Amino acid sequence: MTYERTPTFSSRVRPAAHDTRRGRLLIVSNRLPVTLVENGDRVCVGRSTGGLATGLTHVQRRNDATWIGWTGLSDAPRPPLQNDIDRRLRARQMIPVHLTRRDVTRFYHGFSNGVLWPLLHEVDPAPHDACDWETYRSVNARFADAVLRELNPGDVVWVHDYHLMLVPRLVREQCPGARIGFFLHTPFPEPASWRRLPQAAVLIDGLVGADAIGVHTDEYVQHFIAAVDATRLHRTHHHVIHDRRRPVVVSASPMSIDTAEFAAAAGQTGVKAEALRLRGTGPLFVGIDRLDYTKGIPERLRAFGRLLECDPALVGRSRLLQIAVPSREAVSAYQRVRAEVEETVRRINERWACADWSPVDYRYTSVDQTALVALYRAADVMLVTPIRDGLNLVAKEFVASRIDNDGVLILSERAGAAAELRTALLVDPTDERALADAYVAALNMLPAERRVRMRHMRLRVTDHDVYRWADSVLGALAADEPSATHVGGA
Repeated sequence: MTYERTPTFSSRVRPAAHDTRRGRLLIVSNRLPVTLVENGDRVCVGRSTGGLATGLTHVQRRNDATWIGWTGLSDAPRPPLQNDIDRRLRARQMIPVHLTRRDVTRFYHGFSNGVLWPLLHEVDPAPHDACDWETYRSVNARFADAVLRELNPGDVVWVHDYHLMLVPRLVREQCPGARIGFFLHTPFPEPASWRRLPQAAVLIDGLVGADAIGVHTDEYVQHFIAAVDATRLHRTHHHVIHDRRRPVVVSASPMSIDTAEFAAAAGQTGVKAEALRLRGTGPLFVGIDRLDYTKGIPERLRAFGRLLECDPALVGRSRLLQIAVPSREAVSAYQRVRAEVEETVRRINERWACADWSPVDYRYTSVDQTALVALYRAADVMLVTPIRDGLNLVAKEFVASRIDNDGVLILSERAGAAAELRTALLVDPTDERALADAYVAALNMLPAERRVRMRHMRLRVTDHDVYRWADSVLGALAADEPSATHVGGA
């Protein structure tokens, strides 16, 4: 989930997942957990947004890890500033990878988010040219070089997400004995969809350079193994890929959140007071999403309009508060979905609004963590209805925040989180009639049933928090010592 966070951290003491006596943990992702903004002769350092950055920040802190990633600047800064940036980030155990404006256009917007993102979500990709792919390859090589400069014997490398699919193989070629993990935070599509990509086999081989590949669900494991089989480059047996004589394990380990942090925030007096103010006098539906065409926001809105048609008693009472967090605003597909969402909101409000009430309260903005948890506490019904989603941490954040064991979660059956949160109301997010029926079921659910369903989900989220997730992935990587010594690192 992409939103702004305030620096509130859990005070729990947890055992370290990675034994630092055996070497460091190197986290590698497209973005660092901080964002740099150039302001004249100064660079301001702020916190990055997003579920990946937030979740891995907890892991970095607990493991004393070094993080390698892009700074967020669209041009390499002038040498004096770059030296200052490198020094300040190094003090935070972060290693910057600098991208040019062309890199951002071709690698980030072009191939990563114009081709891979939609394809992984089984959406037709945007047209692209060979320059986008070549830039993707060159930027991945730059990330691999940054890893190799830092890599020492005993270190564990943990690469994240679709932007860096070639990095594991590139590092493996230079350091055959390195311990390398890769985690994909998106879905992995049906093999037929994946094979439409001309570079599919090269990307698969890049990933198989890792020792362990993690995804969110068993379904994604099956799709990935089938995609490997289709390349005929590697033998597979169950969930193990044989890269020459080296086994590569593919496993499902759904990412999670710092449950205790959300529960503590939900108990704060200010949060409870704000939740009470937001709730008002009628049923409150809440949606909080990055504004992306995969999130199912237009369908959710239209289903709410259908609900008002079917139950006129809700007119003047029930509201849908939709937070749409700005995302990739320069990309045409995102501009189109924003226009569709805002037009849908306009039509619903134009039809149903009265002097002192509007059915949809739409806000195109980011929210900080205090406001976020207050929204979770206020919601009678939480709507998490993506068309396709690798996991969806919003669903888990909502559950963790409901320390009152109340509220109803309506969850897309096409979100990875549906495999864990089975007592949510699971829906087909493309069926607006079924969505409206689920809204009715949520409003009519008895308090005892709401509590039973929420308790089941809270037990799951509490037992499988972000620390246990990291333990499960890193434990396999730390199991064996590297079989060769790196000779080209720092």
